[in-house]
Amino acid sequence: MAISVAMLWLLGSVVLTTLASAATPAESSKNHHHDFIIKKTSYTRLCHEKTVLTVNGQFPGPTIYTRKGDIVIVNVINQGNKNITIHWHGVDQPRNPWSDGPEYITQCPIQPGANLTYTVILSEEEGTLWWHAHSDFDRTTVHGAIVIHPKGTTFPFKKPHKEIPVILGEWWNADVNRLLQEAKRTGGEVNISDANAINGQPGDLFPCSKNGTFKLDVESGKTYLLRIINAALANELFFGVAGHRLTVVGTDARYTKPFTVDYIMISPGQTVDALLEADRATNGSSNCRYYMAAQTFASNTGIDFNNSTATAIVEYTAAPRAARAGTPDFPNLPAVNDTDAATAYTDQLRSLASKDHPADVPAHVDEHMLITIAVNVLPCTGNMTCDGPLSSRFAASLNNVSFQTPSVDVLDAYYGSVRGVYEANFPDKPPFFFNFTDDNVPTDRWFTKRGTKVKVLGYGAVVEVVFQDTAILGAETHPMHLHGFAFYVVGRGFGNFDKQKDPATYNLIDPPYQNTVSVPKAGWAAVRFRATNPGVWFMHCHFDRHQVWGMDTVFIVKDGKTPEAKMMRRPAGMPRC
Repeated sequence: MAISVAMLWLLGSVVLTTLASAATPAESSKNHHHDFIIKKTSYTRLCHEKTVLTVNGQFPGPTIYTRKGDIVIVNVINQGNKNITIHWHGVDQPRNPWSDGPEYITQCPIQPGANLTYTVILSEEEGTLWWHAHSDFDRTTVHGAIVIHPKGTTFPFKKPHKEIPVILGEWWNADVNRLLQEAKRTGGEVNISDANAINGQPGDLFPCSKNGTFKLDVESGKTYLLRIINAALANELFFGVAGHRLTVVGTDARYTKPFTVDYIMISPGQTVDALLEADRATNGSSNCRYYMAAQTFASNTGIDFNNSTATAIVEYTAAPRAARAGTPDFPNLPAVNDTDAATAYTDQLRSLASKDHPADVPAHVDEHMLITIAVNVLPCTGNMTCDGPLSSRFAASLNNVSFQTPSVDVLDAYYGSVRGVYEANFPDKPPFFFNFTDDNVPTDRWFTKRGTKVKVLGYGAVVEVVFQDTAILGAETHPMHLHGFAFYVVGRGFGNFDKQKDPATYNLIDPPYQNTVSVPKAGWAAVRFRATNPGVWFMHCHFDRHQVWGMDTVFIVKDGKTPEAKMMRRPAGMPRC
C-alpha cells in the first residue's frame, strides 16, 4: 500500500536519511537519523590557518544520500560560538516551512548550546541539491551536497560508473562574519574572497595548496557523473575540464534534455548534473592529467571581484607513473566578462519533458508581477561616516523595497497572527518606470526605503514573476532563488521587459525547471509557478551581500480547503527569538 508524505508525518515515521560524505549511494538505505554538529575547526588554506564553522568538522560538510520522495531527519547541534540555521536548498518541503531554515523568516536561529531537529521532506526532486547555513555569512564553510536518486526507476541517461560531488566555493583568509559586521557598520562593500575553491581547495595554482588539491581518478572508457554545486557567496562561475566535454543532464534536481558543452556557467545556488566521458586517454593524447577549473564570471567588472581560478585534477589511473607526473592540460574557459558565453550556455537549458518526467507549464496566469532588482543606497544617519556611494550606505531592493529583517520570524508571526512584524503589501510592480537598463540612471533613483513587505497568494494561484535588472549603480546578473518551489523559466532577454511583445517569445513547451534563475545583466527573466505549497517562503538574491542589503521578499501562500492543502502545525522544539 502506498503511504503519502502526509501520512508519514502524522505517523511520526522516519524514512531514510543521511550519511557521511565517505559513504556511497548503495549504502544509503542502511542509514537513519543523522546528527549535524556545528563546531569550530582549524583549516589551513593559502599558507594561512584559521578556525571556521563546520558540520562534523568537515569542510565541505557531509553529503546526504537519499531517494526521491523520502524524508530526511537531521538533528543540528550547535556547539559553535554564534547563532545559526540550516537551509535545504531546492527542497520544496511540501506544507512544512518549519524546517526550511532561513533565520527570522521561518525560524529563530539555533543558539549556541541548543539543537533543532529538521524534517526534510522530499517530493518530486531528483538529482543534485545542497544544504547550507542560512545565517549571516556562515554558509562560506557550512555547506554540503544532497544526492537524490531515483526511486523504483533508473536515470534517464547512461548509468555512470561513479558519482562525484564537485562543490565550487570561496575561501577568505579573514573571518567572513567580521567582514560582514564591518560592512554593516560602515555601510560599505564586503571585501572579496582570497580564492575560489573546488571541494574546499583552491588548487595547485595557489601557494601552499598543491598537496590538498582535489583529484579525481578515472578509468578509460568509464562515465562519471559530476554533481556540480555553486556554493559561492559572490561569484558566478565558468567550469570545464581540459580535453573533455561535459554532457549536461540535469539542473536544480530536475532532468534536462542532454546537451554537450565545453563549459558550463553556474550561478550561486544552482546545481548542474553533467556526464564526463573518460575517453581522452584513448584519443591519441600523450597526456593523462587534466585540470578541471572554476573561473569567475563577472558581469559587472566595475566592482571588485575575485578573478582567480580554482583547479582540481582529473587523472587516468592506468597511465604510466612517469606520465602521471606531468603538468595537467588546462581548459579553455571564456573570458571573465564574457556575457555572450554565459548566455549561450543558459539558452541551451530545456526540461526533459518526457513521459516519466513531464513538463507541466501553466498556460494561464492569475498573478502577474514585475519585480525590479537594484543595488541602491540609504542615507547616512546620525554622526556616522558611511563608505557607500555619495557618502551613503549600500542597500539593495526589489521593487524599491529594501527588505528589513524582523526580530520575530515571519512564519511565527503569520501562524500566530502577530501584528506589526510585516506588511502584506509588497508591490506587484515598481513604484516608478524609467529606462531601467540605461547606464546613466539619475542619482535620485539610487535611493530606496526599508520595509518588511510580503506578498500574499491564494492557494493554487498561478504566478508569473518577471525579474527586471536595473543599471542603478551598475547592471549585473542576479541569481534569484525561491524557497518552497521550483519554477519554469519561461523567458529571458536583454533590455527592458515589454509586456506587449516579449511574452510571444516564451517557451511554454519545455522550459527549464529550476529554483534559482540567473537574471541577465541589463535584462529580464520570466518564471512561472503554482502556489500549491502553503506556508511562508523566502525569495532573495543568492549573492549574499545583496541579500543582507535587502534584495529579498517573502511569499505567504494561504491554506487550501482540504487537509492535504494546509500548512502543517508548528512542531515542538522550535527556537524562540
